[in-house]
Amino acid sequence: MDKILIPVLIVAGIGLLAGIILAVASAIMAVPKDEKAEAILEVLPGANCGACGFSGCSGYAAALSKGEAQPGLCSPGGEACAKACAELLGTGDVAVEKKTALVHCMGSYDCTSDKMRYDGIDSCAASTLLAGGISSCRYGCMGMGDCAAVCEYGAINVCNGMASIDPAKCRGCAKCTAACPKGLISFVPLKKQAVVRCSNCDKGAETMKVCKVGCIGCGKCMKACEVGAVKVTNFCAKIDPAKCIGCGKCAEVCPRHVITMLDA
Repeated sequence: MDKILIPVLIVAGIGLLAGIILAVASAIMAVPKDEKAEAILEVLPGANCGACGFSGCSGYAAALSKGEAQPGLCSPGGEACAKACAELLGTGDVAVEKKTALVHCMGSYDCTSDKMRYDGIDSCAASTLLAGGISSCRYGCMGMGDCAAVCEYGAINVCNGMASIDPAKCRGCAKCTAACPKGLISFVPLKKQAVVRCSNCDKGAETMKVCKVGCIGCGKCMKACEVGAVKVTNFCAKIDPAKCIGCGKCAEVCPRHVITMLDA
């Protein structure tokens, strides 16, 4: 009997000692819970998209709890999420600037051509690895729908080799921006403003060879803008949404019709 009881007691004693050590260690090394951050995390959509500028919903919740961020940065959550966060923080109502994703390219099959035949994986990212993609414009949309594949809201449609985004459906999760290997998708405020639908940075003569609508950097839009919202950088026009008043003069003078008006 003693031959069985003694080993059992030894094992039990070791287990009890280990349990005590673990209990003491957990008490000493315990990280205090941030109840406010946990409460905020509950009202966030859980998309973990990073559109707020933080690593995910937990990072944004922690920053809000510490006062290091402002409510209203969560695009997928919208006004309801911003209001709920503001109530938990006691900051009052917060204005949310609605944004939408925008594809800075108009190079459909009607405007560009393929420089080679591609029989590989039907993916923009895969195609881009092969000599920069199949399109004659090395800056243009591949049209294989990597952005549409990651959009959970059905806001992106690929037609005639071009991706287009429906602002009414876009929730601003930013997954499409990360999926585009050409970096053609950005976020702009959803208001009446002019937007440049091109990303080509080649000289005008080279752009005209590969695309019928590509920006040639002529500068007519910049001269027409009375508020200094338009700049031509690397042979491509750029419009500052903060300065644009939506007058449409730049779009009117654009010889390539690559500047369009975005409505709220």
